Amino acid sequence: MDSDLSNVEIFTDGACRGNPGRGGWGVLMRYKSEEKTFYGGLLDTTNNRMELTAVIEGLKALKRNCRVTIVSDSNYVLQGVQQWLPNWKRCDWRRNSKKPVKNIDLWKKLDIVMQGHEITWKWVKGHSGHVENERADYLANLGIDNLADEIRFSPKEGQ
Repeated sequence: MDSDLSNVEIFTDGACRGNPGRGGWGVLMRYKSEEKTFYGGLLDTTNNRMELTAVIEGLKALKRNCRVTIVSDSNYVLQGVQQWLPNWKRCDWRRNSKKPVKNIDLWKKLDIVMQGHEITWKWVKGHSGHVENERADYLANLGIDNLADEIRFSPKEGQ
């Protein structure tokens, strides 16, 4: 381990209203006593895509290589990173069935943004009162809510 690396915690969550449907992602990032939160959303997406996007956006926000603890309630993300990803890369991004990996665009982005960081992955049960996970869930839902506001208040074509 590199002792010069900063220790950062990233709590992530994705949400969808309908699956597929309107989705949002949320990130709570903590470095020492400082916190940063951010979120976003998409019109037509899936919960798994939002879970992946949250992790990608959290890692993209880092300005330098860090020692990162990523906390997520997504088994899909954690199993993908810890179990499936190395084999997918060896097999040209194909599953054992020889079919292409689902969400390959996001898995490739995640693979890139993980480079240079020392990452520890932690799973927490969603909606179980874990304070930071609940905050990430709240942010993911803000991503959906703000998306709905943008749609509702966007100018009509031709105006």
